[in-house]
Amino acid sequence: MLRFSLLLFRWLLIIQLFTLNVRAEPAAEQVIPLGEFSKATLANWEAVTFEGETQYSWQELDGETVLQAKSQASASGYLIKQSIDLEKFPYLNWRWRVEKALPALAETQKAGDDYAARIYVIVSGRWFFWQTKTLNYVWSSRPVKGQHWPNAYAPDNARMLAVRDSTDELHVWYQEKRNVLRDLQAWLGEDIKQIDGLAIMSDSDDSQRQTIVYYGDIYFSAE
Repeated sequence: MLRFSLLLFRWLLIIQLFTLNVRAEPAAEQVIPLGEFSKATLANWEAVTFEGETQYSWQELDGETVLQAKSQASASGYLIKQSIDLEKFPYLNWRWRVEKALPALAETQKAGDDYAARIYVIVSGRWFFWQTKTLNYVWSSRPVKGQHWPNAYAPDNARMLAVRDSTDELHVWYQEKRNVLRDLQAWLGEDIKQIDGLAIMSDSDDSQRQTIVYYGDIYFSAE
């Protein structure tokens, strides 16, 4: 029961962090950079720890600086508060690469709520924090690419969407592009015009396993 309370707090903490002080998007841009990891910077990002600490470090890989995440039975990540007008910048772009994958987990259950890599967008409920929603783009440990399901701990507030899964290769970079406006509409049944932030996390606290992942640059684009 205590562990359940602590892990439920994971989602409540994310929700409450987005009630205030969201940064406005820059004007007159075609691309909005959020994670400029190739510059070895986490400027404007905040560390958030839930269960142990996933180790994040800068690494040189294929002649480029990238962010490595090494999770050993831990769950922590980084988030950035940034408003994005999805009507102008609907596309979320990022690169990721899994070096050490998790075994197949029952991800719809609390005991299997771990992901080698996840990038999630946050729609703040402001003072009505219970209305905050998070859409998680995940690298699943099962062969479920394209599928989605409610998060085991916060089914009303968080949705998991498998962009990559166990059928994808390890040690290979994948460039992703998602229409967040369309994905949110498909989930919530309404047009969400703005998001209020983004987070990354590699976690393995429920399964008590290890995973190693690399994250490349993250940005929103108009097309």
